Amino acid sequence: MPGLITMDDLTNEEIISILDDAERLLPVARGEVYLPLLQGRILGNLFFEPSTRTRMSFETAMKRLGGDVVNLGDVKTSSVVKGETLFDTIQMVDGYTDIIAMRHPRQGAAQYACDSADVPILNGGDGAGHHPTQTMLDLFTIRQSHGTLEGLNVVLAGDLRYGRTVHSLSHALVRFGCNVTFASPESLRMPEEIVADLNAHGAEVVETDDLLSQINNADVIYMTRIQKERFPDEDEYAKVAGAYKLEASDLDEAKAEMIIMHPLPRVDEIHPSVDSTRHARYFEQAFNGVVARMALMCWLLGVDVPEDINEKGVAL
Repeated sequence: MPGLITMDDLTNEEIISILDDAERLLPVARGEVYLPLLQGRILGNLFFEPSTRTRMSFETAMKRLGGDVVNLGDVKTSSVVKGETLFDTIQMVDGYTDIIAMRHPRQGAAQYACDSADVPILNGGDGAGHHPTQTMLDLFTIRQSHGTLEGLNVVLAGDLRYGRTVHSLSHALVRFGCNVTFASPESLRMPEEIVADLNAHGAEVVETDDLLSQINNADVIYMTRIQKERFPDEDEYAKVAGAYKLEASDLDEAKAEMIIMHPLPRVDEIHPSVDSTRHARYFEQAFNGVVARMALMCWLLGVDVPEDINEKGVAL
């Protein structure tokens, strides 16, 4: 069964089509129109790692479309603690649901689940691997702000080694001809195999440890948290904690239309002073998780999104 495990599962044409569907679904995501496109369908939320935005936005997306959700809940209260394998868990939930969203600490687990299931699997993050539904909401946010995905200057900053959001996003940006700059401490640089793959696809990647020097030329600055939970050695984490802290005063010479994004949660890498600037988009970005995941579930379940939502839906 087709699923969405990495961005390689989507062509550029499919990405644009899904983003167009998401645009049309905005009134539904906002609760202005009720359109039960997925009535009678059930989403299984399998989150083996902590999550707020991804899990809740999947749940909101399904319910806004008239469907329902079953949650694995706390892993500590599930049969996983009794030794149930991932394969057996997937087989069980496959029988209860029509589509599954899954987050797992082990890289490759989402592909394994997809190979084991009869229903579509949406990868909500697999260790330090991929997070394609986050990439779709990121692309939606960028296109919403700039009107295009083509040829933008995008700076990805912070934890590029362990940050699965930037792993997926960098591939997608290069496919649309964006100029990508990686700003990170030496120990948190983008993995060499990803940089090599981007270069093989014709990208000219710039790597630097100086974020501030990149601000004035950027159309998008994508900040990420230094992920303490991914570090095998706490002393190594302590060396890079707080490496980048973006403040409003750093943005004085930035382009007027430049946007700042963040997959959240933030710790101290974006100062609250940035929140009130015209550049901040991270809370809007988090809301866009609902509309992007609505469009993705419709696509995977073969449900067409109407051209005119207001005519098909019920105004609320």
